[in-house]
Amino acid sequence: MGGSTTLGLAFVLLFFVLMVAFMVTGRRESGRHLREIRAFQCIGRSIGLAVESGKRLHVSLGRGSVASSTSAPGLVGLSVLERIARATSMSDRPLIATSGDSGLAILSQDALKSAYREVGALDQYLATSGRLSGLTPFSYAAGALPVMYDEESSLNIFLGNFGAEAALMIDASERGGGITLAGSDSLPAQAVIYAAAHEPLIGEEMFAAGAYVQAGPAHLASLRAQDVLRWALVGGILAGAALKLLGVI
Repeated sequence: MGGSTTLGLAFVLLFFVLMVAFMVTGRRESGRHLREIRAFQCIGRSIGLAVESGKRLHVSLGRGSVASSTSAPGLVGLSVLERIARATSMSDRPLIATSGDSGLAILSQDALKSAYREVGALDQYLATSGRLSGLTPFSYAAGALPVMYDEESSLNIFLGNFGAEAALMIDASERGGGITLAGSDSLPAQAVIYAAAHEPLIGEEMFAAGAYVQAGPAHLASLRAQDVLRWALVGGILAGAALKLLGVI
């Protein structure tokens, strides 16, 4: 096993240990110390307005395969999907999730069913609420457009791996008068999102979504573990630079 692989495994193990420790010690934390991100503040208001006005909410999970390195943004989207489904379980118009990967579509159906079961509203669950809208980038976008145009979505959330097709979906959301919250790990999609979305998530803000929507203590613990490792890396870089200047290394 190479040195880089060993270092990577050690890093992952340290992150896991820190995350478990923060989960155990911080179960009662509510996330009140998180910095303000306007996009997440907007979600709460938009959900309430959508439920009161009988509008629909739409979460799009991207087209990243759950068996590849592009799965992380979609998994973040699933945690947000489940949390919003619980919050809107009594709405007249159930939440709809679209995706461009068959695995994500199945997981979205499972997340919705789990959320409705948890709040005692399983009769509200419809299997068609978790939709595979297309298996290619533009067929995925074309399949998601009717949800925004024809089903009166007042809030469209895009969290996942997207490409240039994100421009079509975000434009449809904005033209329909809905609020658009979007984040992606793809640089082309981030450029589109920053220019076009009503509430863009920049960089790693997307991966904090679970903590901000209170999806569970594991998400808050993950943020705290990230902060510890981030400062540890900064300290290591500064220490290495100082040692280099002093001629030690």
